[in-house]
Amino acid sequence: MFSRWTSVALLVGLTVLGGFAAGTIGGGEPAGDAGAVEDEVVRDAGAASRGYRFLTEKPYLPIDFTEEAFAAIWQSWPEPLRSEAAAMTPEERRRVAFERYGLTERPLTEPTGDERPLQYVVDAEGQWTMNCFSCHGGSVYGTPYPGAPNNGFALQTLTEEIRRTKLRIGEPLTRMDLGSLLMPLGTTVGRTNAVMFGVAVMHYRDEALNVLSDVGPPQFTHHDMDAPPWWHFYKRPNIYIDGFAERGHRGLMQFMLVRENGPEKFREWEADFRDVYAYLMSLRPPVYEGPIDERLAEQGRVVFEASCAECHGTYGAESAYPNRVVAIEELGTDPVRLAALPAAGRAKYGRSWFAHAGEPEQQQTVVEPDGYLAPPLDGVWASPPYFHNGSVPTLWHVLHPEERPVVWRRSAVEIDSERIGFQIEEVDRVPLDEPDIAVRRQYFDTRQLGKSAAGHDFPSALSEAERRAVLEYLKTL
Repeated sequence: MFSRWTSVALLVGLTVLGGFAAGTIGGGEPAGDAGAVEDEVVRDAGAASRGYRFLTEKPYLPIDFTEEAFAAIWQSWPEPLRSEAAAMTPEERRRVAFERYGLTERPLTEPTGDERPLQYVVDAEGQWTMNCFSCHGGSVYGTPYPGAPNNGFALQTLTEEIRRTKLRIGEPLTRMDLGSLLMPLGTTVGRTNAVMFGVAVMHYRDEALNVLSDVGPPQFTHHDMDAPPWWHFYKRPNIYIDGFAERGHRGLMQFMLVRENGPEKFREWEADFRDVYAYLMSLRPPVYEGPIDERLAEQGRVVFEASCAECHGTYGAESAYPNRVVAIEELGTDPVRLAALPAAGRAKYGRSWFAHAGEPEQQQTVVEPDGYLAPPLDGVWASPPYFHNGSVPTLWHVLHPEERPVVWRRSAVEIDSERIGFQIEEVDRVPLDEPDIAVRRQYFDTRQLGKSAAGHDFPSALSEAERRAVLEYLKTL
């Protein structure tokens, strides 16, 4: 559940998860001349290819677990699933495990016979290390797609069951196994508490990423977030839902601040992340392959440009993205994320190595944003659920605020082709008597802290015919 940590628990948790390292990048000065390099890198197709390989082949974090542990994890499953798994072949058990934890196979462009998940680097010794695709490499209605939000990732469940497996087979526990006992990794499938992890580990570093040993624990509220699609990266000059940080290759490295990675590691890996930046800049959304009523979609375009484009931009040959933050009082969506990031933490980021990449002046950091950044909508049909907390299952529900479900879960992999988004089951409450916690975590309860589906009521001003037309238009983006 969400809570504020006690001082002792927080200090122990952050010691395990990260933030204690040695080394220095002198005086907070940038470790290399990266300023004007970004545009050049973006134009280099080779850089984008290298960036993808770095993400999938090079571990930047310590090992999470071994192939042996993953192969044995089924023995930690609850009944009757464990007995069913015992009768399966190893290949069948692996497929079920991938489905249980929201792991996907690598795209078909990968070498034939590659059974490694997209979300982990797996080396020749069978050591698994989480990569950025854990949150940003999911599937589009069952088809693996790097850059799509991983709306099926069950990190907390995976970590808990890996921990039990390690204890059974005698494999050493690692930072995730121990840290997750104190810091919730995600309370609903497909959402994570990653933002607060980033705040926590940065709290124990100075602006040059040196360790601070004389600071007290940070105060913040844990909350789940829905990862954004990476195919928006090239359009957005600012990142995060409140848009407080400018886009840059160093900013991509924040989540590597575990205790084993000192400042010298960031200097060593910076060239890698220029290529990762180029890879993200190269990503584009998938194209909707279902039927589209072109006449209705054109009507929807007219309504959209009159009613929605001011915040979300225009599309097509003359596209434009306004990069607009909408005040929380006007937007009305769940405010927990906005309040959870302290102004002092944002300001510290703005002074840090992450926000200084060799440009003449430091990047502009918004210390006290007053709302959320309206995202681009390219490929919006392919990235449910919606809102920053993943509280709304379909675009139809976005357009019908009064009809949004209170408690729901995804019921099928395939698209809801009528409402565009997840096929869902609505229930009165989360079934707490369900013995499998992985099943309980599939349910999204909008009454919980940080999970509200309220707000963004602007579509209520449209007629039903206009909403239907806008929904058709959104398929074309």
